[in-house]
Amino acid sequence: MDKDKLYYTIGKIAEEKFESIRSKMSDNTATTEDRSGGKVLAEIIALAKNRLTVAENEKLAEKGDDVWVERTSETHFPHIRLHGGALEDDPPEHNFEK
Repeated sequence: MDKDKLYYTIGKIAEEKFESIRSKMSDNTATTEDRSGGKVLAEIIALAKNRLTVAENEKLAEKGDDVWVERTSETHFPHIRLHGGALEDDPPEHNFEK
């Protein structure tokens, strides 16, 4: 199975479900379970956007382009960390796919 297609499909479905929950919330028909799921999906979407932005910025920085990249030191690249198994806050070439 093509992992990229799977991940894309998971992301697409997650976004669709999030929009559905947001619609229920605006109509005031969302259940407590909907609201909890919406919070989780919102966090996942935010983390994914952050990870893509960081990766793109670092790619541009490695090519010598002038980009804004917040670092706490020369070797530390910030990422929002997921508890229980996140990619480490290391340069992209040190992040290994699992």
